[in-house]
Amino acid sequence: MGILRLMIPADEALSRLKLGNARFVADVDDLSVVTGQTRRADLVEQQNPFAIILGCSDSRVPAEIVFNQGLGDLFVIRVAGNIVAPSLLGSVEFSAVAHSARLVVVLGHTQCGAIRATVSELKQPSANRSPNLQSIVNRIQPSVQTLMEAGLESDEERLIQLATRANIRASVAHLKHGSQILENLIAHEGLKIVGAEYSLETGKVDFFQDGVGEEDTPAAIEH
Repeated sequence: MGILRLMIPADEALSRLKLGNARFVADVDDLSVVTGQTRRADLVEQQNPFAIILGCSDSRVPAEIVFNQGLGDLFVIRVAGNIVAPSLLGSVEFSAVAHSARLVVVLGHTQCGAIRATVSELKQPSANRSPNLQSIVNRIQPSVQTLMEAGLESDEERLIQLATRANIRASVAHLKHGSQILENLIAHEGLKIVGAEYSLETGKVDFFQDGVGEEDTPAAIEH
C-alpha cells in the first residue's frame, strides 16, 4: 500500500529538521521505526520527502543522520562543496515539483575540503588539475576570492570559515534566481530555500536567517 502524498509547509519542515538535529546532538533517538521493514514496504511505490537537502559529499555529513530522519523523509543531493551545477539544479526542481517538497536546505559544513582546495588553488594554481575537479573549484572561487581581496588572505582558517558560509549563501542565491520553476514556486506556492552549516566539532546545524548567519555580517568579517 502506497503512502499518502502530503505537502508539508516549509516552516513545519524546517522545525522538523531542527528538532531532528537536536535529537542527533543529544544522541537520544532510535531510527529503527522509520528505517525498518514496514517503512521500506510503505515506500516501494512512491516517496513523499518533506524537504530537499543539497549538501556536501563529505562522508562525515550524511543528511539523514545529521537530521535524525528515516527512509523517505529527505530528498538528498550531495556534491563536493555543495555547489549548484545544472544537473543539481534540475534535481532540486524535480523533487520540488514531483514530491511537492516546500523546503530546500543548502547544507555546508566546517572544515570543508572543497573550500580548502579552492583557497590552495588561488594561492598556488595547479598546472595539471583534472578539468572535472577544476569545475568545482571554479564555482567556489568567487566566494573565496572576494574575501581574499578584502584582506583575509593572511588568516587562512578565518578565510576558510567565512568562505564556507559565503559559498553556502552563493548556492542559495543560485537556486533562488537560477531557475524559473523554483522562482515560481517561491512566489506562488510557499517554497523556501535556506542555507545552513553543520559543525563537525559539535554536530549542530546552524540555519541562516534570511540567508545570513550570525558570522556573515560586515562587522564580523571586519573583525
